[in-house]
Amino acid sequence: MTVAWRAMLVVLLALNLRPILTSIGPLLEPMRISTGLGYQQAALLTALPVLCMGAVPLLHPWSRRWLSEHAGMLGGLAAIALACLWRLQLQSAWALVASAVLAGLGVAVVQGMMPGLVNRWFPGRLAGAMGLYSAALMSGGGLAAVLGPHLAEYSGQWQLGLGAWAAPAMLAMLAWLILRPRNIQSPVFKGNGGHWFGHRRAWLLAVYFGLINGGYTSMVAWLPAFYLEQGGSAQGGADLVGLMTLFQVLGALGLPLLLRRWVDRRPGLALALSIQLVGFMGLLMVPTAVPGLWVALIGFGLGACFSQSLTLTLEHLPTPAEAGGLAGFVQGIGFIITGCVPYIVGWLRALDGDFQSAWTVLTASVLTMLLVTIAFSPQSYAKALARPVPVDNVDALS
Repeated sequence: MTVAWRAMLVVLLALNLRPILTSIGPLLEPMRISTGLGYQQAALLTALPVLCMGAVPLLHPWSRRWLSEHAGMLGGLAAIALACLWRLQLQSAWALVASAVLAGLGVAVVQGMMPGLVNRWFPGRLAGAMGLYSAALMSGGGLAAVLGPHLAEYSGQWQLGLGAWAAPAMLAMLAWLILRPRNIQSPVFKGNGGHWFGHRRAWLLAVYFGLINGGYTSMVAWLPAFYLEQGGSAQGGADLVGLMTLFQVLGALGLPLLLRRWVDRRPGLALALSIQLVGFMGLLMVPTAVPGLWVALIGFGLGACFSQSLTLTLEHLPTPAEAGGLAGFVQGIGFIITGCVPYIVGWLRALDGDFQSAWTVLTASVLTMLLVTIAFSPQSYAKALARPVPVDNVDALS
């Protein structure tokens, strides 16, 4: 299988990992009118899938003993497809929440495997491959946000804007069956595979990943509602999510390409976080002046941060199996944190009646992570993650 076919398969898989989140915000008002969905329940539609994305990878050191990569990938894609098909029919708020959990579990399984898979399939091209994966992941989210309202308007049913994304999930299942490489052996994990609960660097990477990506889930969940409050339209809010996604793709692809020869990831991460910081400060201080500019800056920073932070994690360890295990832990803890952020934003919105406090919290979070970036010197990788704790000794930690 050529590199081009592998890259195509990565793109098809990644496209399915965000529509379940980004299709919600632009259709929130008709969903609320039809089902009686409250703002806190609406926050769960984003928060619960992201929490699933966190919980499932944490089980990876144990589940990989009985769940193969092939079965996991097919099962995850099938869960996404079933959840979207269910959304074509549902009418109640709690059914929406349940479908979000099912889809989130599917995304969690697929997404948890992707960093290790990319690391294994593209030796020597990790930064560029992670950029491609990140860009495709964000593109799928942007397409769902922009096209969802059009599909809903065309059909007269908001359910189609949520459920149409079963089609690309089924296409990805077919592509996986046909295109997956047979000549690149999947990792085989024995009983002494490592988990990372006892490593401070692993926890720092996880919290870092979670907080620098919390802005994404918050913007996806609440940007359309914020734009409506500023006097805009629902489609205008969806278009802003689409604009954010466009610049996310540019950030995810462009910055790794620009810095592809750099061993130290800190300058790229610092630049991405600084750009993100300017965008959030713009929303906080002059939200109605040039909202497209603020959203574009936030999008570029988020896209670059996602790909660069995953690359940073994978580069901490020398083998794809070890690096994939660490990435699973970092995504696990990280996405739990990321999933809590939009819920906090929704709580602050309900408490204050506007988004000023929410943007303040996100601005402070980005500034803090900018300072934390200093800690990730390449010379510190090996020492920081020496002596992984065996899975068989997990009881000793309890």
